[in-house]
Amino acid sequence: MSDSSATTTPEAQVPADATGAKRIALLDALRGLALVAMAVYHFVWDLEFFGYVAAGTAGTGGWRMFARLIASSFLFLAGYSLVLGQYPKFRPRAFAMRFAKIAGAAALISVGTWFAFRHSFIFFGILHSIAAASLVGLLFLRLPAATSFLAAAAAFAAPYYLRSSYFDTPALWWVGLSETIPRSNDYVPLFPWLAPFLVGLGCAKLLHPVLSARRRSRGSATGNAVLITSLAFAGRHSLLIYLAHQPLLLAVVYLFSIAVPAPAPDSTEIYRRNCEQACGSENSGISCSNFCGCTLDRLKEQDLFDDLNLGKIDVTTDERIARIAGQCTMESRSVD
Repeated sequence: MSDSSATTTPEAQVPADATGAKRIALLDALRGLALVAMAVYHFVWDLEFFGYVAAGTAGTGGWRMFARLIASSFLFLAGYSLVLGQYPKFRPRAFAMRFAKIAGAAALISVGTWFAFRHSFIFFGILHSIAAASLVGLLFLRLPAATSFLAAAAAFAAPYYLRSSYFDTPALWWVGLSETIPRSNDYVPLFPWLAPFLVGLGCAKLLHPVLSARRRSRGSATGNAVLITSLAFAGRHSLLIYLAHQPLLLAVVYLFSIAVPAPAPDSTEIYRRNCEQACGSENSGISCSNFCGCTLDRLKEQDLFDDLNLGKIDVTTDERIARIAGQCTMESRSVD
């Protein structure tokens, strides 16, 4: 989940502690709950993709925040689980197997989305981010929890203070410090998304010994057993569910669209939304609402709107478009 997207996915299975003891049902259940939230978000994204909800719904407003919370929860749980699996004794074979599963699944996602969504494929999504964060997390396993929290704060702040055109090259997009945000259906770069991972790692070192002691003294909880068991089952198979759920959801919505096609989009509203988005990103100093309304009216008056929508007009070279844009720019500035 770029913001697009975003969107979100789990980590591979991890033993509950360094000895490979019984998995913690509550931790698996939290991961399962995050999977449910992820499926809900992706279903909305699919509905938008097939035209059943307004364009931009999944990437704006509350849905955008929802996607970020889901991604943060998976990264937090990944950091927490790294401590449970690799501290106090580092187990290189177990770590390598876990890393290979995540990195392999990430590569599979990149290849699959390259063919499905060539111009917005997932080159560094949540799986890629978890894999990279896991490598970084090894450096913090034997450091105090406070160090992880300080590093998390620095990772979160990095995009606000360290952005540079140096990182605009595609080879460095994964870092997250480029001035131009690349287009992707799920963009989760190292910065700032290393932050929730390190917070999870620090919380595990700080809280897990206390929580484990209480769990042993109280015994197994029986409340809400069915719900926790169901979510925990999903959490134990999170990587498989992640890889399978979105193709299934897309297939379901696609089949539904054949039987009940989505209503045709309003070309006028699409033009206004795209125009205002482009105008706002250019920081042109004019009223984007007035400018886009003006250009829309002029295009319709001169019978250019339909040809523009059909791609018969090149907006970069057509003098009529340039003339309309110039006139509306002047009018929008005079209104301000």
